[in-house]
Amino acid sequence: MRAHTIVYPGTFDPITKGHVDLAERAARLFDTVVIGIGISSKKQPLFTTEERLALAEAALDHLDNVRVECFSGLLTHFVKTQESHCVLRGVRSVTDFEYESQLANMNRTMYPKFETLFLPPAENLGFISSSLVREIALMGGEFDAFVPPVVAKALKDKVSS
Repeated sequence: MRAHTIVYPGTFDPITKGHVDLAERAARLFDTVVIGIGISSKKQPLFTTEERLALAEAALDHLDNVRVECFSGLLTHFVKTQESHCVLRGVRSVTDFEYESQLANMNRTMYPKFETLFLPPAENLGFISSSLVREIALMGGEFDAFVPPVVAKALKDKVSS
């Protein structure tokens, strides 16, 4: 079974240049890429769900075959609603891979057709994470190099208020 659609899930709080890189690469491989912005009561995001949705749409508006949607609940359920069985996960390190591999196996147990594609980030983006960007921003550091310009502006506005 060939996957025409891949889901790229995450909190995207905020979306970074690393996320954009992976979305661009996936857009060359699949007919449709769905960025799934997860809504979790366990996490305390800096940006609201609506803000994360708008920022991701703005950061990815140059990609015609990418759309952004929010979801809550099990990833396997969301993937099925997108008529897919394939998920993209970025892995920056061995630690990321171990965690993501565990999730992939759990998801495949719940949904046997489920497949996870692991992509490493571009070498110049492998150190970027949303949590580090948030921390730098909240401490007054310079973060423009790590996020798209629209996100940099929103982040500056958010931390200055």
